[in-house]
Order: sequence, then structure tokens, then C-alpha cells
Amino acid sequence: MNLKKLILPVLAIATLGLSAMAQDKPAKPKYTELYYQRASLFELLPVDTNTIVMLGNSLTHGCEWHELLGMPNVVNRGINGDIVQGIKERIEPVLAGHPAKIFLMSGANDVSHHLTADSIAGAIEDLIIYIKEKTPTTKIYLQSMLPINNSFNRYKNMAGKEQVIRDINARLEPMTKRQGITWINLYPHFTDADGNLRQDLTNDGLHLLGPGYLIWRDQILPYIKE
Repeated sequence: MNLKKLILPVLAIATLGLSAMAQDKPAKPKYTELYYQRASLFELLPVDTNTIVMLGNSLTHGCEWHELLGMPNVVNRGINGDIVQGIKERIEPVLAGHPAKIFLMSGANDVSHHLTADSIAGAIEDLIIYIKEKTPTTKIYLQSMLPINNSFNRYKNMAGKEQVIRDINARLEPMTKRQGITWINLYPHFTDADGNLRQDLTNDGLHLLGPGYLIWRDQILPYIKE
């Protein structure tokens, strides 16, 4: 028997097998496990025309909004670590219910991915346009990004990003006029004398303690009730 003729077909079969295994290997998830856990839950939770939706990333995620505002029709649709595109990809269950109002805050995680102010502001505008197209009866309130405080040295990807956040806010405000939605400038209510997130409102330089959420509540309450 010709050993060479025997080995070549075996190698060919093995190569095909490895190729098939590579094709069957699941792709790396685009987002975190938590993203898919919460997104799958949000698909099951009802939203209707009386619902007020708090939409965003970890800053939104971190609050019990219905309790803080004293309104059971306020729901939390924040996910820790989410980016603007991530919100867009999971927003269908919200839009299908045509909620009364959406309060959106996003961009911090996009900043940590070293994207430009123009690209982040553009992505937020695209998201708003999408929301308007899907549910034109919903009132949209865009909340500014909050300041950060890098003295805590917790988030290396946010180091030196203070101006990027200010630049994003500067682009978002005129965009809200262009899109005919409401702008809520939270930023100045959270800053210290140097323009950083007040140390008494955070324990990591990015996320809020309870008193920070009280400030947030007081700023949006008139819009919640209008």
C-alpha cells in the first residue's frame, strides 16, 4: 500500500473537520453578560402610553427611579456599561409601547472607548431620530452628560476626558433644538469649583451616591410632572 496516498486523504479530512469546528465556534458576544441579562428582562416587562422611561447606562441603572420620584409608572431601562449603539439595539420593546416620555442619558462608556465628541454626539442624534420615527407621540428629554472626577484614579480610560464630555454637551444642546426635543443640562448642578464631579456626590469619580440622585431628581421633576 502507498503510505503517501493513505495519509493525504486523512489530512484532508482532518483539515475539513477543523474548518467546520472553526465555523461552528460561537462569535464573541458584542456586549457584556449583564447587557443581555437585562435586555432579555426588558423584553418581558410592559411599557405603555402612560409609562415614563429612564433610559441609559450605569448612572441610570443605579437608581430606583419609581421610588425616588414616587411614581409607579416610571421604569428603569438603564444597563451598566451600555453605549449609545447598545441602547439602540435593545430599545424596540420600549418603543413598541409608545411611552409617554423617555429621559435619555448616554455617552460615558463611549468616551471611555476613546471615541471623539463628534462621533458620540452624532450617535446620540441618530438614536433620537430613530426614537422619533418609531414613536412620534413620545416626548424625549435628553439629559446632559455628568462631570467626572479623576482624582479617585479609578477609571484609566476616563483620564483626561473631562473636556471631551464638555465638548459632547456643547454639541448636544443645539442638536436638541434641531430635533425639537427637550434639553436638560444637569452638568453644572454636579460640579465643584474646578468643574469636576463633586467629591461628596461620588465614591469612585463617575457614579453617584444617594445625594447625587436627589439633585438629579430635583432637576428632572418639573419635566416628569409636566
